[in-house]
This record gives sequence, C-alpha cells and structure tokens, in this order.
Amino acid sequence: MAELSADRRPGPLRALVVHAHPEPRSFVAAMRDVAVAALEGAGVATTVSDLYAEGFEAVASRRDFATVADPGRFHLQDEQLHASRHDGFVEEVRREQERLAEADLLLLTFPLWWGGVPAVLKGWFDRVLAYGFAYEDGRRYDSGMLTGRHGLLGVSTGGTRRRFSAGDAYGDIEQVLWPTQRCMVEYLGLAAAPPFVAYAAPRVEHAERAAYLDQWAQRVRDLVAAAGG
Repeated sequence: MAELSADRRPGPLRALVVHAHPEPRSFVAAMRDVAVAALEGAGVATTVSDLYAEGFEAVASRRDFATVADPGRFHLQDEQLHASRHDGFVEEVRREQERLAEADLLLLTFPLWWGGVPAVLKGWFDRVLAYGFAYEDGRRYDSGMLTGRHGLLGVSTGGTRRRFSAGDAYGDIEQVLWPTQRCMVEYLGLAAAPPFVAYAAPRVEHAERAAYLDQWAQRVRDLVAAAGG
C-alpha cells in the first residue's frame, strides 16, 4: 500500500494535478494543460488525475474496500483505518493514493460550483484522503501527514471579481474558498499557496482569458520554486 512521508525524496520534483471539469474544451481544462506544461517545463515529473475522464466515483461507500472492519455498521473512518492497515482499498482508491504518495506538489483545477468544489472532487477527498492514510488523530495542519509538500488551487468562477469581494453578493473569495483551502488542503499539512482565481472566465474577452493563463503559468512556476525546484 502507498504510504505518505514528509521526507523529501532525492531526484526531481513530482506533481499530481487533480482536474475536475467534465468538458475537455473548458477554460479549466486549459488551466490544467497550462499547469502541466509549466510543471514539465520546470523539470517536474507530472501525473494528471482527470476525474471525469477517468470515471472516478464520487460517493464514498463500502464499495471502496476489499476488507471489512464491521459488517454490522458502516462507519467510514473505521473502515478507512482498517483498510489502511490491511491493504484493503479497491484499485481506484489505491491508484489515487499511490499518485498522491509520489507527489511533492498537489494542484487542483476546478470551477467554483455553488460556492464549492464539484462533487467529484469532494468525493476524491472523501475516498482517497482516507483516515489512516492521509490524516490521523494528532496528524493535522502543521503536524499533518503531507507536511513538506506544497499545494495550489486553480479556480474559475462565473462571478466577477467585484461579486467576490467583501460586502458584495458572494462575499470575499478567501471566505468562499476557506472550506477548501483551510479545511481540506491545509488540513493535510500541505504548504498551500494563495489560490489562483480566474474571475468570470466564461464571460470575459479572449485577451483576458489568455492573460489569466499566463498568470496561472507563473503561479505554477512560483510553486515549483517554493518547493525547491
């Protein structure tokens, strides 16, 4: 079974890009491609988990496990801990855990839907970032199991920058993204860079979308530099 380690392994940096958008011609897909190009251009070995394209199952259930801790009552954390100790995850979950275990950098590319991540990305966290594998009691935030690694959110919105400002309709973008940035990414111990947000990406002109992609590529290169690449 894959195991997480905070120790920096020798050799080039490795990255995992987890992509959550169903349309391969979307702006978020362009963000994914730009991220991969920037990472590989910086010498980072890169793997992509394209959750929609790979048919990743979003719903956590007993189907996640080849082992059973308690046949009479399903408690997700108990089953995850048991599977972590007995190599009991099904292949889809194990594959994603192995990808994450190899990665020094974790990048998430997704659209903001209903104020949060798409269900398939939330399901990736629910199923893959399992108790006993990615966190345990006393192993969160600064003592998390992914300390020594770096994370970055790449987000597109339908709303404008003004709409995502303090006192306007949706509130400050930092507040909107807090559950993802703080309670998911930083929770694991990752050194999380400030999120990159492409505001109103479906509604702006081509030149502004191109500028977003240039800015995003630089943010990815900055992440590599921060990780020592």
